[in-house]
Amino acid sequence: MKLNDALRLIAGVMIGISLLLQHFHNPQWVWFTVFIALNLIQSAFSKWCPMITVLKKLGFEE
Repeated sequence: MKLNDALRLIAGVMIGISLLLQHFHNPQWVWFTVFIALNLIQSAFSKWCPMITVLKKLGFEE
């Protein structure tokens, strides 16, 4: 799996988990979804994403 594919998979899974937690546990989990969205937006402008750094260290290729 390539780096960008893994990043998209992780973001999608985290958003899905956040939505499930909001629905079944506590509506305050919406802030986790907001955090993910803001991180994706800032990475689009800054070209830096913390998860990409982690994935590179784990050996994912671009």
